Amino acid sequence: MNLLASIRIALIALRVNALRSALAMLGIIIGVASVIVLVSISEGTKQAVEEQIASFGANLLIIRPGSSMFGGRRGGAGSGEPLTDGDVTAIRDTVAGLAGVAGQVQTSATAVFSGRNWRASVEGVNPDYFVARGWVIDEGRAFSPAEEASGRRYAVIGQTIIRELFDGASPLGQSIRIGGIPFEVVGSVEARGESNFGRDQDDVIFVPLATARSRLGAGVRPPTPDPVSTIYADVAAGEDTARVIADIEDLLRIRRGIAPGAEDDFNVGSLAEFIRARNETENQLGLLLAVGAGIVLLVGGIGIMNIMLVSVTERTREIGLRLAVGAKRRDIRNQFLIESIVLCMIGGTIGLAAGIGGTSVYANVGQLEIAVSPLIVGVAVGASLFVGVFFGLYPAQRASSLNPIDALRFE
Repeated sequence: MNLLASIRIALIALRVNALRSALAMLGIIIGVASVIVLVSISEGTKQAVEEQIASFGANLLIIRPGSSMFGGRRGGAGSGEPLTDGDVTAIRDTVAGLAGVAGQVQTSATAVFSGRNWRASVEGVNPDYFVARGWVIDEGRAFSPAEEASGRRYAVIGQTIIRELFDGASPLGQSIRIGGIPFEVVGSVEARGESNFGRDQDDVIFVPLATARSRLGAGVRPPTPDPVSTIYADVAAGEDTARVIADIEDLLRIRRGIAPGAEDDFNVGSLAEFIRARNETENQLGLLLAVGAGIVLLVGGIGIMNIMLVSVTERTREIGLRLAVGAKRRDIRNQFLIESIVLCMIGGTIGLAAGIGGTSVYANVGQLEIAVSPLIVGVAVGASLFVGVFFGLYPAQRASSLNPIDALRFE
């Protein structure tokens, strides 16, 4: 019997017992659909986070003061002895393998232009900040090191500020008041969108670091005359991030007078380490999803095997008659094996459609990114095929091993 004839007979047999066939396929449908939905959502979330990390810069190091102690109680992160402009300069001049180093202080203030006002985040930065953080100047320019050192009242603004204060028009050369102090807009930066924590990265105004401290009081920490809340260091391409981190830590320990063996009063964080940790978590999550889907498919496969055994029992006389008129045992085995495979493939196809549809609905309702991987689709369909062969083999073998005389006598 050829393959097409076997498939046609299998479809007829499944249609005769449509309800039973649908119940048998249910486990396969649920298993395949769950694989598609869960893995697609996981991959979509992974891509979204990777895009956010890329917006920060995968080679970016974030250096912050540690926590302080007050009467035996530990303060929050960043509450310890502040970092300074001297630390920024020392890291820039001493540590090899850095593409840019910049200090930052931050505050918030109301920006006003021509009767419009907007409460925005104001960051005082060194000119290297735009390189270290990967900010691209969209129009105009950034302020120079000389302008930053002299405390010029210049501003580089984000796209949200342009929209709210200038209604999308070019802001270059305009004067805006930040906290009641006039600043000239010398440039704007390209849009970055929301961060992974929901913060609008374009709702920002950059001003020279010295100006932010002297004019806006940002980051002022008496008696330190030149504090910075955060130092950003961009590791150059091809450099060993671990070595750069070790060099920065050694330098800061010396500058801050930390004794050998004592705990650091600062933190050096790497987004590359965060990426590795997150990838490990994603791999573990993927393994759990695979195990869960495998269990569902296992249950579905057992259901398929039970249905095929029932089918063998019901069709015992048919099997005996076919053997009696000359059918070979391998034809009987192949017939029932094909029926099992067809049953699983139909269930897998329905599960695939349900999974893609469910993923799309979830993405539209939750306004989330999804990623339906062709590889996952292939794995889900392949798993359906495997279940059909593995769990259909025993019933098929049992059918082919029947004695024709006993089968004809079966009631």
